[in-house]
Amino acid sequence: MSTTETWTIGKLLTWTTDYLKKGGSTSPRLDAEVLLAYACGRQRIELYTSFDQEPSEEARVAFRELVRRRNEGTPVAYLVGYKEFYSMQFEVNPDVLIPRPETEHLVVAALDRAKEFDSQSLEIVDVGTGSGAIAVTVAKHLKSCQMTAIDKSPAALAVARRNAEKHQLGEDRIAFLESDLLAALPVDAKFDLVLSNPPYVSQSEFEQLPATVRKFEPQMALIAGPDGSEVIARLLVEAQSRLNPRGYCIFEFSPLLNPRLASFVGTGWDSPQVTKDLAGLARIVTLQKST
Repeated sequence: MSTTETWTIGKLLTWTTDYLKKGGSTSPRLDAEVLLAYACGRQRIELYTSFDQEPSEEARVAFRELVRRRNEGTPVAYLVGYKEFYSMQFEVNPDVLIPRPETEHLVVAALDRAKEFDSQSLEIVDVGTGSGAIAVTVAKHLKSCQMTAIDKSPAALAVARRNAEKHQLGEDRIAFLESDLLAALPVDAKFDLVLSNPPYVSQSEFEQLPATVRKFEPQMALIAGPDGSEVIARLLVEAQSRLNPRGYCIFEFSPLLNPRLASFVGTGWDSPQVTKDLAGLARIVTLQKST
């Protein structure tokens, strides 16, 4: 990218899209638009009415650095510090996984099952909350529920707290707890819904993930163990004693685990209901505690 030419917004987007495409980006135009809007301090939609404008030198310098880092593999969400999820904006950094569209199916399942309970006394826990995307989104849509957000990473909990504050949810609505799964909860804590997007990637599967995930996102939030089902199996055992009668455990998992679902679900549950994502892959499991 020559610094002597006149680089309008339109020209920058065209050049950068081609550059990122050659570098292996699967969404080069979107990446270019998000990064340029961020560098210019604008909303992405504003770029479409500004193609003939020339950004400031400061913005161009910032943009070049962002593009360089993106081409090296850094995810766009980490570069700009946020990600959209369920039409809400969440702060993200390398301490937390980047929320993905597939996980929105978990939110939909949770909101649907919540209708079966008294909204005034609904108790929900989000296990492995990360950025807080699930906990904050569900709490925002269920105005009277009490949410507990758990993570064993203090750094992740700090991000989740900031996201709750950003969306005007105080600790009277969301309580945060550092814990390995449900271990640190008070002995009498009970819930109607246990939600989780836990680590579910096997070690061999991890080696096949895109470099942008493998090299930049927190491994602790991705890798479950050699099999991939280890954390889920532990969670389901702990959830049994924490759920109210006929409560639900709703979790995300790898489509590769679907053929073996019965082997790690265990007893004490009604037949699992599996929801597919937009790609047609098994993604969300809903389990109801048996009577």
